[in-house]
Amino acid sequence: METLAVQKDTVHKVRSVRAVGTRAVLAELAGTQDVLALQALLLEKPLPGQQDILAAAETVLVKADSPASARRIAARLLQLDLTAPVQRDGELVVIDTVYDGEDLAEVGRLTGLGTEGVIAAHSGQVWTVAFAGFAPGFGYMVGENQQLEVPRRSSPRTAVPAGSVALAGNYSAVYPRRSPGGWQLIGRTDARMWDLDREQPALAAPGQRVQFRPVRNAVALTVGSAAEPAAAPVVEPAVEPAANAGGAPEPAGQDTTAGQDTTSGLRIVSPGMQSLIQDLGRHGHSGLGVSAAGALDRASLRRANRLVGNAPSAAAIETVAGGLTVRAMRDQVLAVAGAPAELTIESAPDSAGDTWFRTVPVATPFALLDGETLSLGAPRSGFRSYLAVRGGVDAAPVLGSRSTDTMSGIGPAPLAAGQVLAAGSEAESGVVGHPELQPDYPGAGVTVLDVVPGPRADWFDQAALDAFTGQDWSVLPQSNRVGMRLAGTPLQRTREGELPSEGTVAGALQVPPEGMPVLFLADHPITGGYPVIAVVVDSQLDLAAQVPIGGKIRFRWAEAQPNPAPAATEHATPEHATPDEEVSN
Repeated sequence: METLAVQKDTVHKVRSVRAVGTRAVLAELAGTQDVLALQALLLEKPLPGQQDILAAAETVLVKADSPASARRIAARLLQLDLTAPVQRDGELVVIDTVYDGEDLAEVGRLTGLGTEGVIAAHSGQVWTVAFAGFAPGFGYMVGENQQLEVPRRSSPRTAVPAGSVALAGNYSAVYPRRSPGGWQLIGRTDARMWDLDREQPALAAPGQRVQFRPVRNAVALTVGSAAEPAAAPVVEPAVEPAANAGGAPEPAGQDTTAGQDTTSGLRIVSPGMQSLIQDLGRHGHSGLGVSAAGALDRASLRRANRLVGNAPSAAAIETVAGGLTVRAMRDQVLAVAGAPAELTIESAPDSAGDTWFRTVPVATPFALLDGETLSLGAPRSGFRSYLAVRGGVDAAPVLGSRSTDTMSGIGPAPLAAGQVLAAGSEAESGVVGHPELQPDYPGAGVTVLDVVPGPRADWFDQAALDAFTGQDWSVLPQSNRVGMRLAGTPLQRTREGELPSEGTVAGALQVPPEGMPVLFLADHPITGGYPVIAVVVDSQLDLAAQVPIGGKIRFRWAEAQPNPAPAATEHATPEHATPDEEVSN
C-alpha cells in the first residue's frame, strides 16, 4: 500500500490519498458529505489529466490518463477546500412507490417506527444520490436524517425483483433489474431506473435529489430483467423542464445487429466456448455504475485491426480456447491475432459438392471468399484470440462502445450459431497491413506479473505479503471476464470485517475472507468491499488475460516499487457477507 499523502486537518479536507495501481488514486474522506462535495468539485472542474471519477461510501476514486497525472492529482486533491455546502437546488426526481415490501414490518420493528412510521420517514425526506455501484442505475441515496438506519438481511435473497425499493445502513436504493440482494425491501416502483434509450440512462444519477411519493394503486413488478412502467416518474427540474424520460430500456445483452444490412459480413457457424464482440471499451461512465469492459488483450485487438486496415478501436470478435467457426457472406478480409492457433479454411462446395481445405497463419491478413468457412483450433499457447474483419463488426454502440459487458449485460449478446455480423465501415487505410510478429503467450510454465502495492496492503502483515509473491497461484475454472479466481495458500489478514465499498480498477487483486485473491479484469464491478493487496501494472493486463484456465501465475513487486511494509490506517466498517455474495447488493 502506498499512501501518497496525508492531510493533518481532516475537517472538510481530503484525509489521505492512496495509489490504486499506476493510473488511479483513492481519496479518503471523513464521511458522505465530504464525498458529495469532492464529487461535485471534480465534476464541475476536472483536474488536469482526470479521466473518470467514482464516489463511494467514504472515498472517491480518480482515474488519470498517465502515472504522472495520477501523482499530480494526488497532490492537488489535498489542497481542495470541501467546506462549501453541497448544492441541493438541482433536479428533483419524484418516484411513485407502493409501500408493501416484504421487509417493511421488520424495518418498522428495527427502527421502532412501525410500518406507517417507516413510510412517513422514507417519503417525508429528500434523498440525494451519493454514488452509483453494484449495477448500472443502482444509486446509493443518503437521506436528511438517520431514522431509517437498518442492517442488511442476515440471509441475502437470490433474486430481488426489478423496481424494489430498499434500505441498508444509511442508504436507500431502487433495484434497476432483477438480481441477488441483501437489502431490506420496503416497497416497489414502476419507474425505470436505467434506460439506455434516454439521453441520461440513469433516472437518478449521482448528485441528483430523489423523493419517494406513496401511492395506493397497484404496481405490477416483473420478475425479469426490468419492470414495465405503468406511468413515467415525475421529474421536477429547478429551472427548465427536463427532456422526456420515456422509452423502453434495451434488454441486457440483446442482439444489437438486428435491423442492419447483413448481406456482407460473417455468419457464426459455431461460437466455440464463448465469443463476444469487443472494442477498446466504454470509458468515463463509472459514475453511472458501468465498467469499461472492452477487449481483455488490447494489444491483440489493435494488432488484428491494424492487419486488416481498421481503426485501432474497431469492434472485433474475442473468442476463448478455440472452436469459433465463421462463414463469409461476400468476400471478406480477415486477420486473427492473440493466442496462436491453427486457422483452417474450408472452401465453398463446387458444382460437384466437393470442398477443399487450406490453412492460413495468425497475425497475417487473408481473404475469406464468399461461402468459405474459417475455423479456429485450440490455442497452442495463450487463451484469447481476436478475429478482425475489414470495416469492423457493425454492432450498435451502447454508451459509445460496441463491447459486451458480461457483468452488467450492456452491449451485444454473446454470439450464437446462425447469427450474422455485418461488416462495418471503420477501415481507415486503403491497404491491409504486413504480417506481424507476436509476443510469446503463456503456456505450461509460470507467468510472472508485475504488481504495485494496493491501497489496502496494510490489511496484511509482512508474512502475508511475502506469501503473496512467494508462491505460484493457479487459475481456477470459475474465472471469467469479471475476474480470475486464484487458488493457493490462503493469505491471512491482520484485520477483521470488510471495507465500506470503494472504487476499484482492472488489475486489482481483492482478497475475500477465505484468503484467495481475485484478479479483476475488464468487466469487474466498479466497487468492492474486500481489501486490495496489490494491482497488476497496466502494461501487463494484456498478458494476464492470456493465462489459460489451469495456468500458473506468480506476482512480483515492480522494480520501481519497494516491497511494501504495512502502514497504519483507521479501521473500516464491516460490509458484505461472503465471497459468493460479492456482486450482490
